[in-house]
Amino acid sequence: MRTSAPGSDITSSRAAGGFTILELLVVIAIIAIATAGVSFALRDSQATQLEREAQRLAALFESARAQSRSSGVPVRWYTTPGGFRFDGVPPNALPDHWLSDTTQVRGTATLQLGPEPIIGRQEVVIGSSAAPERSLRIATDGLRPFAVVAGDAP
Repeated sequence: MRTSAPGSDITSSRAAGGFTILELLVVIAIIAIATAGVSFALRDSQATQLEREAQRLAALFESARAQSRSSGVPVRWYTTPGGFRFDGVPPNALPDHWLSDTTQVRGTATLQLGPEPIIGRQEVVIGSSAAPERSLRIATDGLRPFAVVAGDAP
């Protein structure tokens, strides 16, 4: 009869015993990373869309101000059905539509964007018809660039 040395059956008992703690920790870490990825992917898309729209509009206002200062021609921004318009810039120099069909301006909004380097205090409040409780302001004090702030901020 053959006897085995102590500890020689470690591999056979390990294979029949299940997973090691290290293997379980790796699987839990992978699940946690996947869950975090899914939660970021499912972020409130309406709020994200509205923020993107507001940042874009602030950049367009600054571009229009720069064009007005360089040309000496006043630029006026106002809303149109389904979009907006910049008067005083060359045709097709700036976009004239929203990124999303649900974006809308709250209240009346007409802005004068130059050609003076200092303009009066101005603001536009935008919202989304898909999330009516949320709004963002794109505002300037006339000296600083347009910035995006929460709709209910002073």
